Amino acid sequence: MEFHWFLPTYGDGRNIVSTDRSGRTAEEGLYARVRESDPYYLVQLGRAAEQAGFSGVLLPTGFSSEDTFVTTASVAQETRTLEFIVAFRAGLTLPAITAQMTGTLQRATRGRVRLNITTGGSPADQRAYGDFLDHDDRYRRTDDFLTVLDLLWRGEPFVHEGPYFRNAVEKPADFGLRPPIYFAGSSDVAKDVAARHADVYLMYGEPPPAIRTRVDEMRERAAAYGRTLRFGVFMHVITRETEREAYAEAARHLATMTPEAVAATQRALKAMDSVGQARVRGLHGGRHGAVEDLLVHPNVWAGIGLVRGGGGTALLGSHAQVAERIEEYADAGLDTLILNGYPALEEAYRVGELVLPRVGGAARRDVPAHAAS
Repeated sequence: MEFHWFLPTYGDGRNIVSTDRSGRTAEEGLYARVRESDPYYLVQLGRAAEQAGFSGVLLPTGFSSEDTFVTTASVAQETRTLEFIVAFRAGLTLPAITAQMTGTLQRATRGRVRLNITTGGSPADQRAYGDFLDHDDRYRRTDDFLTVLDLLWRGEPFVHEGPYFRNAVEKPADFGLRPPIYFAGSSDVAKDVAARHADVYLMYGEPPPAIRTRVDEMRERAAAYGRTLRFGVFMHVITRETEREAYAEAARHLATMTPEAVAATQRALKAMDSVGQARVRGLHGGRHGAVEDLLVHPNVWAGIGLVRGGGGTALLGSHAQVAERIEEYADAGLDTLILNGYPALEEAYRVGELVLPRVGGAARRDVPAHAAS
């Protein structure tokens, strides 16, 4: 299994809430000490992930986040082996511009770039970008976008007349090799796009039995197109030497989740048209109780989803328990795990040094000495 860490391009902190650039929560000033997502801190995070043995990092995209391409270029200069899963909203730029940007970044990083093609699950976020398409139309545009990208990466002349993009390439350019495509989406239209174009199908951290069911379904969908997929999950992680200590840390996080913050977050999440986000919401049901009340599977905790969008579950337990649960996810069909912790810097070292070595078959990367200098 490959392990990747998370690069919080919108800010970081010790608490799950209030890690955006404003430093505000539903209660003004409650957690004012927030680490800004400045280039120096993100470089520090990238180096930490590399030194801790992670294969790469995921850079999320969003209207209030740093640009993922520019951030990758910055962090890549200070790392040697770290790979970059670069999230990118399909359709907000032309496919040819995307191919050009990706090709340049691949050459600059010596082939360390992967693309996480996203379609957008928040209508409000999309409108902020100037995109007013509805959910299904966005995915149909993504399908057309990826079709053109594949044609561009082939390096041959072509004419494309699609529903969203038109291209006429007489003299092909060298955009380099096609990078691996990571893709997430739980609706039927999204799953069809993934089956046609993705190399790695990403999911939020539902319990292992649910993941196994989804893996089986997506294998069948991909096979219908003569393709195979790899599978990955994004989750948070709260781990300490003992289960008691890990639960105490989860309880600390839970105590910071005020009823106002939970209510505000849940209202915002309900306004999203993301099917995957709705599945995550269904795990916790908006309930705010004890740590144990939010366990949805042994060592799988849904409490983070009360105040965070995206992946709202965490691996929770001792280092040994978390490693055991990771192996259960591997048995469910996963070969890629993307993890995040609070704060990301310190937790990268904790997980990389104390959890990953316990996982059988872990692709933990040993970093050359010059990479850590």
